Amino acid sequence: MRNEGSGRARSEGPTGPRAERKREAIVLAARSLFLREGFGVGMDAIAAEAGVSKVTVYNHFGNKEALFVAVIAGALDEPLDASSSVAALDGLTEADDLREAFLNVARAWVDVVRTDQEMNALRHLVAREIHRFPSLGEAWGERGPESHHPAIAGVLRELADRGRLTVPDMEAAVIQLYSLLVFPHLVFGSYGTDISDDLTDRLIVAGVDMFLGFYASA
Repeated sequence: MRNEGSGRARSEGPTGPRAERKREAIVLAARSLFLREGFGVGMDAIAAEAGVSKVTVYNHFGNKEALFVAVIAGALDEPLDASSSVAALDGLTEADDLREAFLNVARAWVDVVRTDQEMNALRHLVAREIHRFPSLGEAWGERGPESHHPAIAGVLRELADRGRLTVPDMEAAVIQLYSLLVFPHLVFGSYGTDISDDLTDRLIVAGVDMFLGFYASA
């Protein structure tokens, strides 16, 4: 019998539109079941919820740790999928006023981070399960920040390619942007404390100014 928590994660899974639809269905099913039952839920149950075979789940993710990481990584960038964020993010590289465009993205992004209850539940799930299943931390650590946060990394890379920013270390830049804008709310939220609206906006403005100032093209 295959150990659901063992084996190396696949670096690449099936490709193509049909495979992508199956992958999305698996991640959504896993997210729902992880939230209801924790990391101990079986891969059989996840496969059934997604409407695919267990072999298909393993073909895409290799093991349950890799699937869990995919669920959490998707949730971290999910606020950027909100309609207001998408519109702002898509126009960021073309914006005449980069600072103003960056502020619009940041405000929409942080607003969803502060108000999305399911995302908060996922954060608590990670905190709870990481002690019981230390292999989750190992699986997360095997992937770099660019893999965890592809939407942000992609935009920063395009801005750098267009000469609007100078980003010599993309890994550090992604972590720094999250640290300036998102992490304060994740940390305070883990203690059951909310940052006020006024302080939130001050953090956003200062964070964007620090980030753009540091990575400004010469």
